[in-house]
Amino acid sequence: MSSTLTDQDRPELRKAIEEIVESGFTGVTMRVHDERGEWVGSAGVRKLGETAKPPANGHVRIGSNTKTFTATVALQLVAEGAIGLDAPAADHLPGFGLDPKITVRMLLQHTSGVFNFTGEYYDDGTFAPGIPATTAGQEWVDNRFKTYRPEELVRLALSKPARFEPGTDWSYSNTNYVLTRLLIEKVTGHSLAEEMQRLILGPLGLSDTVVPDTSPEIPEPHPHAYYRYEDAGEQKTVDVTRQNPSWISTGGDMISTTQDLHTFISALMGGKLLPAPLLAEMCEPHPKVGYGLGVFVQKVGHPLGVFVREAGEDGGTVITHNGGTGGHAALMYSTPDGSRTLTAALNYVDDAALSMGEAFQKTTQTLVSEVFGGGRAGAADAAEPTR
Repeated sequence: MSSTLTDQDRPELRKAIEEIVESGFTGVTMRVHDERGEWVGSAGVRKLGETAKPPANGHVRIGSNTKTFTATVALQLVAEGAIGLDAPAADHLPGFGLDPKITVRMLLQHTSGVFNFTGEYYDDGTFAPGIPATTAGQEWVDNRFKTYRPEELVRLALSKPARFEPGTDWSYSNTNYVLTRLLIEKVTGHSLAEEMQRLILGPLGLSDTVVPDTSPEIPEPHPHAYYRYEDAGEQKTVDVTRQNPSWISTGGDMISTTQDLHTFISALMGGKLLPAPLLAEMCEPHPKVGYGLGVFVQKVGHPLGVFVREAGEDGGTVITHNGGTGGHAALMYSTPDGSRTLTAALNYVDDAALSMGEAFQKTTQTLVSEVFGGGRAGAADAAEPTR
């Protein structure tokens, strides 16, 4: 962008991020690129007990935004002829007993029916647990440096009943993207990190984006992430900035910055990473929830899960994926042509009850309204949690 705007230029954006902190978040950094230029602002604190704001381009764990990066790599391999989008995933992953009806497309769109290894929430309100995720309280805190191999996560998921027959419904499952990781690695003979570097990070110069695998480290500068749990009737809050993200794997393990997320989503939507026909398929929404292949497709002014196709509806379309995991979260939005983007990094105190969930949903509604909807109330999105 040709100009960097100040709080005086965009007081509505400054007000929006201050309200995010008032709603209970520890800190937030937001970056907006549009026809008026670039605006970057921070509010709150980078660390509890200190006064410094979160760094303007700090590193955070981006949670389920990882899925958009992973889907893009898979589609790039489709473009190269290495993967068939509608081929059975089991053709490349024969060792898991995967239902042969499950295609690569179904993995990317969450229509495989495969159990979610971080736990499955059913329509009747029941919950079937998976691995000890961040909904497990102290158990997760005590095990946050444990290494899980992706094959282990997949085998756990496949030991559980499928949610539905492949292709007959939609349900968000982190397992789909761990399977996608394993498929990419099998087809290419390289790690996902290597393919990510070859196809996305290198060409776009995303030097602040990391595929950590099992490393608990996060590059400086970064805001701190926290987790609260109860121990013997006492509330404890722990700094969980360092954690082994293999527990979530490709469901949400990557680290990035608001600048790199902007560069990525604007390049992706601008046609710099995928051929036009594949980009169009990526952004074709599933009728149940508006999920494409690694992205949500939404109408501004309508809630998550409602995609309105009729002409003349209020608001435009945004392409998005958000994510939150263990005290860090990231937002990523773009117009379909990549010309206007909103990216944000949040740090907060997470807990087993997902207490910040409602505030997170209101946060995204407010920001999308301000940036893409002209300040109209009701523009909506809620992050799909990684867990």
